[in-house]
Amino acid sequence: MPLSALTKPTTDPTLIFEHFRNGYGTELLTVACTDFDIFGKLAKGPKTFTELSGETGLANRAANVLFTALRSMKLIEIDSVGKYTLTPEAREHLVPEEYFEVGGYVGLVAEAPQVRAMAERLKTNKPAENRKEDTGAAFIFRPGLESAMDQSDSARRLTMALAGRAKNVAPYLAEAVDLSGAKTLLDIGGGTGIYAIAFLQKNPHLKAIVWDRAEVLKVAGEMAVSYGVANRLELVPGDMFTDPVPSADVMLLSNILHDWDEPECLRLLKRCADDLLDGGRLLVHDVFLDDDLGGPFPIAMYSAALFTLTEGRAYAAEEYRKWLMTVGLKPTAKITPTMVHCGVLEAVR
Repeated sequence: MPLSALTKPTTDPTLIFEHFRNGYGTELLTVACTDFDIFGKLAKGPKTFTELSGETGLANRAANVLFTALRSMKLIEIDSVGKYTLTPEAREHLVPEEYFEVGGYVGLVAEAPQVRAMAERLKTNKPAENRKEDTGAAFIFRPGLESAMDQSDSARRLTMALAGRAKNVAPYLAEAVDLSGAKTLLDIGGGTGIYAIAFLQKNPHLKAIVWDRAEVLKVAGEMAVSYGVANRLELVPGDMFTDPVPSADVMLLSNILHDWDEPECLRLLKRCADDLLDGGRLLVHDVFLDDDLGGPFPIAMYSAALFTLTEGRAYAAEEYRKWLMTVGLKPTAKITPTMVHCGVLEAVR
């Protein structure tokens, strides 16, 4: 009997993901106290994003990750004129040489390997490149850059690891989005294809395409057979930034855009918008920061994880909406939640 991608877990795994990512808070707070002296700089007066990132030498992506994390920790805030300033807690306890200052205590772990690695990532604005452990640049497809997703064994291992979360979320996504009137779904960077599979099982009339690297699609092909949808699921190998976009009336970007910096996100959205059929829909399924980039804390920590492992970060719904409108699509106002902090934002051509 085929497996079902529509079966929901009996318990919510979100807390497990939060515990897993919370370690980034230690790293970010420590480097804020030591390498970048954020609290000492703000003790001298409020600063704009440009002023503070300039004084710390941080690129926009790195500054967004660090400042959002500190805001989500309630250590810095935005004042009435849009400048960063210290919260009372930070002013009393994290400004160097204040009587109740504990920054030195935080700094006791400044030389820990993971803290030094975070400082390096922020200073260079580049992801880790530890290919032996299948992390960091292993996820990124760049000309001349070796990727674990192009190697048979590592592609299978990483694809199945990433599917762990997707299997929990897929039934909620298929329930949240009505594809009863759709003909073809294109799952861009779809990995195992579990999201497409859930939609196929939910909508017996639907056909789907999973577009990903050739080695990854070997796993997707096996999954299609196991879930009994191989006759309706097409596997198309390719590079989403350079190869022709397969034709579809619904396109899905599930946890894809957060792997890339803003220029690449716009480039990919433009490619999708240009090839989306008239009246078609683009689904951005991802995590979303608050529109003021002040949190929430779990997403700020996930943003730090993304920053460390990819060329991206977490984005706010307003950032996505701005990009979608720039490429000629009309985004909806509503974010429909799915599972494990994710939600779906729709846009129409």
